[in-house]
Amino acid sequence: MRLTIVVMMWGLLFCLSSASASEFFDLPPLPPAEEYGNILINRTSTKNGVKPATFSHWQHRIKYTCRVCHSELEFNMKVNTTEITEFANRKGKYCGACHNGKTAFRHNGNCDKCHNGDITYGKQKFDIFSKLPFARTSYGDGINWVESLKLGVISPAHYVKTKSQDLPFDKMLILDSEMNIIPPSIFPHKAHTAWLDCDSCHPDVFNIKKKTTKFFSMSYILKGQFCGVCHINVAFPMNDCKRCHPGIKE
Repeated sequence: MRLTIVVMMWGLLFCLSSASASEFFDLPPLPPAEEYGNILINRTSTKNGVKPATFSHWQHRIKYTCRVCHSELEFNMKVNTTEITEFANRKGKYCGACHNGKTAFRHNGNCDKCHNGDITYGKQKFDIFSKLPFARTSYGDGINWVESLKLGVISPAHYVKTKSQDLPFDKMLILDSEMNIIPPSIFPHKAHTAWLDCDSCHPDVFNIKKKTTKFFSMSYILKGQFCGVCHINVAFPMNDCKRCHPGIKE
């Protein structure tokens, strides 16, 4: 019995030591790089006889940080949970904060640019990112957004109308695993506050006090909770274990 347990433990360690987490976890399939981060906004479109609106995170991310949409403009993190209406857009809310004919193309006469139902729409523009620093691996869109920001290759705006307060919080968290054979994950606040506000994660996604978040495990993350709110469909995906667990040997 003990020998069986030891063999199973070593097998688990071998899987986690691999550069690809897909050998151990049931990871969702990844789309092509130019489609990673693209979503279809379809809360009410189809019901009203209109094609879903397509939204490309990478096209917008080069111009604005995540907090612009998810804090200032009040888009929920989870797709299709925000009640976006044409009336609200025309009043300057949500997409209408920028798509007003001044900052970006306005709604009138440009319906097909958004409501096309095509998640690949605009993929030919992905070539403009070829000069950005690329990540160590090609998972997700393959772009190292943190490094791009740090090097000044991109300068996304941090607000549209309401200037936000700078967040110089630079605390590094070491999150120990409950299993000794799995090395700790490292969470750098600075890399996240460069893009987000504190309320993007706290308290709805994570409790503020360390080790008070229940069910914080990979199985829940892969279901879109905790880190999986972003690191499934937009930020770099979970396929590269070493990005979060640097102690894992390749």
